[in-house]
Amino acid sequence: MPPSSLLPGPVRVLVALAALLVLAGCEANTAPAPKSERPVQIQRVSFQNADRAREFVGVVRPRYETDLGFRVAGKIVTRIVNVGDRVAVGDVVAHLDPEDLRLQQQSAEAELAAAASNLAQAAADFERYAKLKTNGWASVADFDRKKAASDEAQGRLDRARRALDLARNQLTYADLKADADGVITATLAEAGQVVAIGQPVARLAHHGEKEAVVALPETWLNEARKSKALVRLWADRERSFEARLRELSPQADAATRTYAARFTLENADEAVAYGMTATVTLTPAVDAKVAKLPLSAILNRGTGPSVYVVDVSRTLTLRPVTVASFAEDAALVTHGIADGEEVVTLGVQKLEPGLKVRTLK
Repeated sequence: MPPSSLLPGPVRVLVALAALLVLAGCEANTAPAPKSERPVQIQRVSFQNADRAREFVGVVRPRYETDLGFRVAGKIVTRIVNVGDRVAVGDVVAHLDPEDLRLQQQSAEAELAAAASNLAQAAADFERYAKLKTNGWASVADFDRKKAASDEAQGRLDRARRALDLARNQLTYADLKADADGVITATLAEAGQVVAIGQPVARLAHHGEKEAVVALPETWLNEARKSKALVRLWADRERSFEARLRELSPQADAATRTYAARFTLENADEAVAYGMTATVTLTPAVDAKVAKLPLSAILNRGTGPSVYVVDVSRTLTLRPVTVASFAEDAALVTHGIADGEEVVTLGVQKLEPGLKVRTLK
């Protein structure tokens, strides 16, 4: 090809134009392409009445249940009651061998007789020395010794009387008696067994209030205090009993990480037996409206739960929300979003506020 200086003028002009077009095309290819919108999956917010009633399985227990044990040690000769027996106040539950206790009482009676005789002798000596001192025939020192001996004899007699009372009481303790009306729920010792003081022999469930004992998760601690409780027995599902929360454990069980709660049954009759299985239904007193969102829509970066809301310009806004509770597959949101708004439900960890998006339903 000849040099451009040797080409005719019109040809040179055409070559220059072609070069400019080539350069323009290169610049156009190197310019950044417009950024495409990010596709996201959304769900339209819809607030509805929350069906927040929750059922828990529990067991019917008495409010008061005590272990009965002897107040003295000894060998059990007879256990009268068995599991399921009904007892009244004062009914005998078991007997101890009373021989040793009877000997202790006899010893205390003998000690009391000796103390009484000693006091009589000391009192007579004191009276004689008092007369001798009055007449000037006894020294003051001898009189003081006789007075001290008389006082000591009186103290010995008082101790002997207390010891006899204690021995008599211990003899009566050989009979283990029920201290309340109720039913025997367990027997913990047998005839022929030697028991220590206070060792349980039988367990007594007191007649009166009955309760349903359930295990609550930590997410229901506050709700349990405010909710209405209804108890149904598995043995008779047609009947139900109103209940009230009486006791809630302040510490979780080490194994199950749940909290023991005791609900008192109102108007429970004899058909409600101890140990029956019951269902406790807790219904919140105020049925608030909630929006049910997938768990994948909730984002928490250390400042609390939030969701990405798509505004009218298709731009993402990070909105903090209030979550009432988490279910197995959803989060129940009460505040932070409005009815009809669009919320991103998938891949929220990879999004940023202000990002332009294209919605997919």
